[in-house]
Amino acid sequence: MTENVSRPATGVRRPCLIVNPRSGGGKASRFRIAERARALGAQVLVIDDSLPQDLATVSRRAVADGADLLGVAGGDGTQALVAGVAAESGLPFVVVPAGTRNHFAMDLGLDRDDPSAALDALTDGVELRVDLGYAGERAFVNNVSFGAYAALVRDPAYREDKIGTIVRILPEFLARHEGPELVVRVGLLTVDRPDAVLVSNNPYQVDPAGFDKRARLDSGLLGVLAARAETPADTAAGLRGGQSHGLTRLATPEDVVIYADAPLVPVGLDGEAVTLRTPVRCRISPGSLRVWVPRDRPGVAPAGRRPPGWAVVRRAASLEKRARALIRRR
Repeated sequence: MTENVSRPATGVRRPCLIVNPRSGGGKASRFRIAERARALGAQVLVIDDSLPQDLATVSRRAVADGADLLGVAGGDGTQALVAGVAAESGLPFVVVPAGTRNHFAMDLGLDRDDPSAALDALTDGVELRVDLGYAGERAFVNNVSFGAYAALVRDPAYREDKIGTIVRILPEFLARHEGPELVVRVGLLTVDRPDAVLVSNNPYQVDPAGFDKRARLDSGLLGVLAARAETPADTAAGLRGGQSHGLTRLATPEDVVIYADAPLVPVGLDGEAVTLRTPVRCRISPGSLRVWVPRDRPGVAPAGRRPPGWAVVRRAASLEKRARALIRRR
């Protein structure tokens, strides 16, 4: 990600880390996340995801008991639940990427191959202010999806191979999807009857399917993708080639409201299948999440080092400056 303004992470006395030992096929256990966090002075709450538990309630109870930092070792859906409580409490938040894909951690520049490295934020970290998305009252760190996208999240193959499943069967899902008719409204813009809608916490860079990296997490903008399919072939061509046919894409600071001809709609919220009451109002809360991350992270270039392609960017900026100067002379 593009690094935003950071400041040293200090002053926490009672950090609390919530650990889901089954996320990512037991990644938290393999990397001994709980043991390492305790050695750093954190209170650790190990949850049993085989039992019904409200992680938001668990997090609020930890805050009531005196926690002054909330962290979570788990996947993106678990991250979002705890992040929402951290934001509403004004507490710092630590992301330990112990899930399967860990898109939020990737966009923060964290080391997804060694989730225990994220614990360095407790001893040598910096604080980033990042945005948080909301679908109704539910927070999301990546995206919330409707229609065929939400149906895709419910497909068993999605859990095993998310990107492969999207490329392989999304066109067919779009073409044959049956469910509530949707309407998307953003300010004065209305998109009628899209087959799939994806709203993201900050816009994705390239991939029209909405699963590429985000350049930044502090733009204060929601990304919106609404797709309407005519045939599977048309859909596949549009998604792969970034074509605009059948696709509506925009970035907006305004609320995005999803209407449906049903009181409840299936939704994919950070990869988790949930049901929300309609209409669903999605909004962005700029800079509301105080994320503590290690000072050194593999996804962020060290200070003073230009990112790959910088020479090309600098050259383009120089040419643009010269072109503007020539226009002014005329």
